[in-house]
Order: sequence, then C-alpha cells, then structure tokens
Amino acid sequence: MRIGVLAVQGAYAEHEKMLRALGAECFEIRQQTDLSGQMDGLVLPGGESTVMGKLLRELGLFEPLREEIESGLPVLATCAGLILLAEKISGEEDRHFATLPVTVKRNAYGRQLGSFYTEAVMKHIGKVPMHFIRAPYVETAGSGAEVLAQVDGRIVAVRFRNQLGLAFHPEVSGDTRIHSYFLQSILSKSEA
Repeated sequence: MRIGVLAVQGAYAEHEKMLRALGAECFEIRQQTDLSGQMDGLVLPGGESTVMGKLLRELGLFEPLREEIESGLPVLATCAGLILLAEKISGEEDRHFATLPVTVKRNAYGRQLGSFYTEAVMKHIGKVPMHFIRAPYVETAGSGAEVLAQVDGRIVAVRFRNQLGLAFHPEVSGDTRIHSYFLQSILSKSEA
C-alpha cells in the first residue's frame, strides 16, 4: 500500500513514521511530479492551513489533489488538513478543497497556550489519546458526514465517504489505531 503525505509544510514526518511502522510505503508530495506514481491514500497533516493552501496552489498541486479526493482517494486529514477539506470555515469566505461537508472553526481552542491533551471514545476504534494543538473543531456536520468523536460536546472527528477528518493529532501519541483504521479503510475499498 502506497500513501502520499503532503509535505509542503507542517507535521508530515510523524505520520510517515507511524504509517511505515504499520507496513505502508510512504512518499512525500512536494511538487507535481510526485503525483506521477500510484497512490492508494493521502495524508493531509497538521500545520498552518493558510500557508498550505497557498503552497498547494503555487506548486500546482491543488487541482490534481482535489480531483483525486473527489474521485474517491482515501484521505486522512488532521488539524490543518481538516481545515483544507472543510466545505466552510466559520467566519471566513476563503476555503480550500471544500470536499468535506462540515463547517470548521479555526484555532477554536485559542492559540498555542490553548493546546491540550485528553482521551475520548472514537467510534469504530475505542478510547484514544487526543492532542489538540491550536486546533479547530467542527461546528456543524452536514448530510452524510458521520460524527466519530466529540470532546466537551464539540465534534472533533468525522468521516464522509473516503475522507477522515480529525481536529487533533494522532501522529504524536504513539497509538497507531487511527492510522491502522485509515489503512484498513483503504483495504476495504480495494476489496469492494
């Protein structure tokens, strides 16, 4: 299984390490030529969503990746990655891929000092560690979006068709179950 990890900015190396530990082959996406090979899944990591969106467009990666996502490529998006996928960003006109039917609130828990750790139940997996770092949350989930986890009444994980969006950072916890769940969803799709 070959997973592309967006590596223009943000916390991509931690995702690669976790996916490789689970037996997946990873490659970094930094320019258009990186999209020429087979890709079974895509990771959109945490980082700064505005910068990532700008770089995606400048590097000519935006449209090809959006088309892949719309065509059903499995995606794991964390923190800024969730913002990249969101159909709407609360209080803002700008949006990026807009393929996930949710409205997200950027920096919902405040700046760096508002970062925190908790554990909560994620549907299909169980209780998982959740690291929130300048994190968003999902204000509303639209039709077809399955809410997978909530913390203090706020939606922090959703699934819509091929897209898995998380407000937190599973890649920093050492717990591989969310990445394993993502890889299993790719296997299930290829077997269908």
